Amino acid sequence: MLTEVALLESRALRVEQMGRVDALDKVKGLVMLPDGIHVRTEDVARYFGVSTGAVKKLVQRHRAEMEENGLKLLRGADLRTFHGDMLSLWSGEEGQSYPQAATQLTLYTRRTVLNVAMLLRDSDIARCVRTYLLDAENELRAGYVSLDRRVTRVESCLAGVGTALQELGPVLDRMSYRLDSLDRRLDATNQVVGAISVRLCDMADDIVRIDTRMDDMAQGLKDLRRRRHRC
Repeated sequence: MLTEVALLESRALRVEQMGRVDALDKVKGLVMLPDGIHVRTEDVARYFGVSTGAVKKLVQRHRAEMEENGLKLLRGADLRTFHGDMLSLWSGEEGQSYPQAATQLTLYTRRTVLNVAMLLRDSDIARCVRTYLLDAENELRAGYVSLDRRVTRVESCLAGVGTALQELGPVLDRMSYRLDSLDRRLDATNQVVGAISVRLCDMADDIVRIDTRMDDMAQGLKDLRRRRHRC
């Protein structure tokens, strides 16, 4: 079973959970910058209810990991371009100006914030996010175990079916042989019927010829009788 301590200590386990950014909104709403993609250090600190210093120290200790999950540091031209894009999207309350960093700006994505949640120890919100992740993961693993058991039972049933099919094999072979024999006998019968049909056609022709000859003979007898009658 996955535990909170394991999640805090194992980078590999954290990597496995990086797709679960939905956990953030399940626990608390995360206020994003106007682009809907990034948040600042202040926003991250506000979300977790800690100081910005605590977030910055965490980033310093795990910068490489967080950069893999979207952490960016903007300066110079990149920073000016970013602020220009944000200003074009800004729709804050009347009289409220878009906050611009003077020289540099650290940006976090949802993945980065989730990364912070799996590392930040002294935050009730971070613990709630970890609890949500752990519960979902353990439920998923329990589902896998249940599915594995069902697959095992199905495999056992299929093994019995395989044995039955092996026993049925000789019977099917005998039935196949008998069917082949019946096919051969039907072929022979069809040949006999065909030959009889030909003979019957020939007999019909013979009968027609006999009828013709009988008619000729009858006509001849009639002619003979008429000649005798004249005499």
